Amino acid sequence: MIRSEPRHQRPILISFSGMDGSGKSTQIALLGSALSAAGLSVHQLAFWDHVVAFPRLRATFSHKFLKSEGGVGGPGKPVHRNDKNNRAWYLTLGRYALYVLDAFNLRQAVEQSRRSNVNVIVFDRYIYDQLATLPLERVLGRAYARLLLKIAPKPDVAYLLDAEPEVARERKPEYPLDFLQLYRSSYLRLRDIAGMTLIPPQTQEEVHAAIMQKLVKRTGVPWRVDVSSLDSATP
Repeated sequence: MIRSEPRHQRPILISFSGMDGSGKSTQIALLGSALSAAGLSVHQLAFWDHVVAFPRLRATFSHKFLKSEGGVGGPGKPVHRNDKNNRAWYLTLGRYALYVLDAFNLRQAVEQSRRSNVNVIVFDRYIYDQLATLPLERVLGRAYARLLLKIAPKPDVAYLLDAEPEVARERKPEYPLDFLQLYRSSYLRLRDIAGMTLIPPQTQEEVHAAIMQKLVKRTGVPWRVDVSSLDSATP
């Protein structure tokens, strides 16, 4: 539990990334509650809702042309998604173009949020989640990722919530297991390229404790943290 308010000239920028089913929404809610309880003002943004270029057009294309089902899959209620797991050459080429627009939109969204009177800005997904859909196993893909990372603002802390593909698919049965395994590899490559803060698979409580611990360590802000809540966190 955070007990004192940081004194920063500008809001601290935090992002959460990871494959579907890695627990991002849960951890964002837990972090937001902890920060709010400490008296800090938090501005939360969702990358798809507040950043991406032409969101309706992209969603329509996915549903009508790629036959991707809408909604979110849950245990016992799978949905068939056919969007980011489809790596046809023309789709990859389109992503290369669209993600540049997303990166510039992200800059604008962050700049606007930083002008507001808040202490912390939290992003549900970030440019990293876009880049993870690209073929980062190839030199061109990695070079493109590095280019966009120069355009997009770098968060003070960029969390990557790791998850076993089998466990993630059980939580959200939306994509084939072979894609989730490839997707996870892309995230881990991106972690090395972008310098993201990896949170390994653990219990919900352990993940939250690790997030709070690394927040203090990475920002350098002299928050006082309830050490008892961090006993099970990884260093």
